Amino acid sequence: MLPKAGFLFADRTNWDLRPNRLSVALAERRAAGLPVIDLTASNPTECGFVYDQGAILAALGNPASMVYVPEPRGLLTAREAVCAYYAARGGLASPDKVSLEKMSPDDVVLTTSTSEAYSFAFRLLCNAGDEVLVPQPSYPLFDFLAQLHDVRLVRYPLIYDHGWQIDFHALRERLTERTRAVIVVHPNNPTGHFCKAREMAELHEICAGRGMAIIADEVFLDYALDGEARRSFVAGGAAGQDTALTFTMSGLSKICGLPQMKAAWMVTSGPKLAKREALARLEVIADTFLSMNAPVQHAMAELLRLRGALQEQLSERVCANLAELDRRIGACHDGAGQGSWARLETEGGWYAVVRLPAGRDSGGLALALLSGRGVYVHPGHFYELPGTRDVVVSLITPAVDFSDGASALVELAADAG
Repeated sequence: MLPKAGFLFADRTNWDLRPNRLSVALAERRAAGLPVIDLTASNPTECGFVYDQGAILAALGNPASMVYVPEPRGLLTAREAVCAYYAARGGLASPDKVSLEKMSPDDVVLTTSTSEAYSFAFRLLCNAGDEVLVPQPSYPLFDFLAQLHDVRLVRYPLIYDHGWQIDFHALRERLTERTRAVIVVHPNNPTGHFCKAREMAELHEICAGRGMAIIADEVFLDYALDGEARRSFVAGGAAGQDTALTFTMSGLSKICGLPQMKAAWMVTSGPKLAKREALARLEVIADTFLSMNAPVQHAMAELLRLRGALQEQLSERVCANLAELDRRIGACHDGAGQGSWARLETEGGWYAVVRLPAGRDSGGLALALLSGRGVYVHPGHFYELPGTRDVVVSLITPAVDFSDGASALVELAADAG
């Protein structure tokens, strides 16, 4: 006799898998063969960028990949390439230089993705039911990762006042005896908020004082809109400050625009004894899975070396599209109420948040925009942005499509009553 439906499955996978109305509308439009201008694009390999295909494929053909070397933390040459990446970042020379000179390949654990790095961190730090603080707004993937590891996410807000900032009063109020770590996304997705030096210092103070860890997601770190390199969490706290145990994550997906290579890492830094114990335990976790493939590990140094040309294209696209968005919104200001339009301040990453005029609803507008103009955007609630007036758009969409999509977005929002 078969068990009752659902009996075989764990509660942690009891998700509501029903598609939302916007997803249904998108699928129906594509099934009907109707064109879609995608202002949610996140895959750079499909956005018209030019890759050095010959060099990338040649790097993956290293004969050394034919020999299996089961190294839990990842091959030494690949981990050395990660260290070289951080050492080469121009804006880190001071005051980070001393900290980075102490960085060792032994501090690096390679993973197939930052999602796997989060998995390692949650397994390392949390018992079932423990809590991790996560920024709001933020990328919705965190909920699934936490549920799969029986971790409870607790939101702390980023607040907007002529720019984004961490609400440290609210963050402190959300700490409990079960809080094990604070996640910080640097820069945040989708707000583009970089942690400032004072915010980094306060995070270290809070976490070091309570024996908690910092989990720093830096996948968009290289994409500062002003072109100035930002300080990485791998450099630790300020001079003379107690530093929290920190796990800094990044990978080739955004740094090199190569999400298909499935190569990422986690760098451990912080107090010597805690760091040593964390790395010993992480090595066992990594050894249990041995998930990184050899060709990408052997190619890591070359792929990171090639990042400059791709990053230049991406940064130019992001800045051009952002300027086009501002131009379209600015043209809509007519002195009669449209002044409530705003493109919220952003400092980095690939996305922008548009705050619609008062009375507009982002969910309804996204549906109308898709059905009426064939333009796909994300309403802000997908990222837990507060209120109902925010729309999130990707800035890596090809320029012509982005201009057409931004025009349709602004026109429809301005006409909506």
